[in-house]
Amino acid sequence: MAKFFLMGNFTEKAFAGFLKDPGSDRSEVARKCSESVGAEMKSYTYLRGPYDFIVETHGTFEQMAAIKLATEGSGALKNIAICEETPMNEIANHATKVSSGYKVPGQ
Repeated sequence: MAKFFLMGNFTEKAFAGFLKDPGSDRSEVARKCSESVGAEMKSYTYLRGPYDFIVETHGTFEQMAAIKLATEGSGALKNIAICEETPMNEIANHATKVSSGYKVPGQ
């Protein structure tokens, strides 16, 4: 399974819900969302900055896209960015092979 980070924002609808139930455990809701598609949530953290939360989840891109579709479709979340961990050293090794044979146009 790949490692993904989902970052997003709460909507006005979600903020109204927090005011009604300040003790709402959103990490448990996120865990259930992940498990419902066969993924595994590793962590849930509230953030200060351009995003309100970040979730580390292990699974497939399709599972992450399904979580995004369902949660944004509920009207409680928005701007969910799906970021996948990448093996940078492996990518750099492949890029070295590509660059050795790549010719710039006109050269």
